[in-house]
Amino acid sequence: MSDNHRPQTVITGIGILSPIGIGIAEVWDSLSNGKSGIARVEHLAHIPTPDCAAGEVRGFTAEAARKLYLQAQRKSIKVMCREIQLGVASANLALEHSGLDMDAIDHQRLGVDFGANLMFSPPEVLRDASWECVNDGDTDRHFQFDRWGLDGLPKMEPLWLLRYLPNMPACHIGISADARGPNNSITLDEASGNLVLGETIRIIRRGGADIMISGTTGTRLHPVKSMHAKMWDELATTPEDPTKRCRPFDADRQGEVVAEGASSLIVESESHAKARNAKVIARVLGTGSSCVIGRDLKANNRQALVRAMNAAFRDGGIEPGDIGHVNAHGQGSRQSDVDEAAAIREVFKDIDIPVTAFKSYTGSPGSGCGTIEIVCSIVGLQHGVIPKTLNYERPDPDCPVNVVHGDHLPTDNKMFLSINVTRMGQASAAVIVVE
Repeated sequence: MSDNHRPQTVITGIGILSPIGIGIAEVWDSLSNGKSGIARVEHLAHIPTPDCAAGEVRGFTAEAARKLYLQAQRKSIKVMCREIQLGVASANLALEHSGLDMDAIDHQRLGVDFGANLMFSPPEVLRDASWECVNDGDTDRHFQFDRWGLDGLPKMEPLWLLRYLPNMPACHIGISADARGPNNSITLDEASGNLVLGETIRIIRRGGADIMISGTTGTRLHPVKSMHAKMWDELATTPEDPTKRCRPFDADRQGEVVAEGASSLIVESESHAKARNAKVIARVLGTGSSCVIGRDLKANNRQALVRAMNAAFRDGGIEPGDIGHVNAHGQGSRQSDVDEAAAIREVFKDIDIPVTAFKSYTGSPGSGCGTIEIVCSIVGLQHGVIPKTLNYERPDPDCPVNVVHGDHLPTDNKMFLSINVTRMGQASAAVIVVE
């Protein structure tokens, strides 16, 4: 099918649960006022990150989940870990926001494409079963792997595994929405958001669905995952104020901040949206992806980002000069920001493209970041501005990009490029224009 005849894809609904708010109104309030969502965690007693600071979805309590956001799934909550709950809740909010008449649509033409991290059981879930695999009298308490099947596993709750499978957000959403069309899950850390959106628009383009629920959920605010972050990643330890710690592209950046969050988009073919008189929020013009690993088996994030951006431009028939701003990955790590800045400069060359980075507000929720950041750009452009990057105070000559800071930047150009990359050199990009 030629580009002139392929179905156009539009966004008609948004659902978001983030450290800076639940729902579009709360998110815009935080963005407009430059309010960070990073603080000491409340729903966990302790995590092994500096000062237990993180980006937490504070309004998402057990009671709120059951009564406000997951009413249709209240019987299934027991088999959902927190990040699954966040993902399903974001889909519910997006469906509500879209105004879809669920009794009128063809459910054979409704699909789900969702991204998630690998999920881990908290230590307390494994505790009793693990003790069954320690021999009596073993003062060193060595875990005996050969005892797990007969002695340990029977002590686990029967539906244990269902709570921690990364395909379960898409499963629960598909069941609740009676979505009988394509259903897929992508687990590629921070690159997941744009990849899910790319797969979504291709399903619609080839006629596989009229409507797709497309989103991501993720957390690094977790007893095990935050430990991994402490061991493997560069986490910011200063300033004392946690709201100042995530400093994308700033010369004094020290590292990232862990977080949690989820967001969903309702994506439709333009013809389907018009037929039901839906309000079109934005259009998805193109997406791209790339993975670059060098001969030394080290990730080449710069080159991966360059290729992903160029692929998104080709897919959408877009030139770099058409873009109004770049929604950067911007996690605040020293080398990652340098690589990303170099990639942006390579693609945009002499164009002084404005760049903003929303992890300065939210922290990094792993696979949940991409869709959350897309929503932040959309919300800002609906109000005629590119939201500023928080905590950018001293330019780094090694990151020579035009970071929006100090004040929000008014703009009439509502087309933006969103980019994300993983530590393994997996990059993704999406070009979106707000109506």
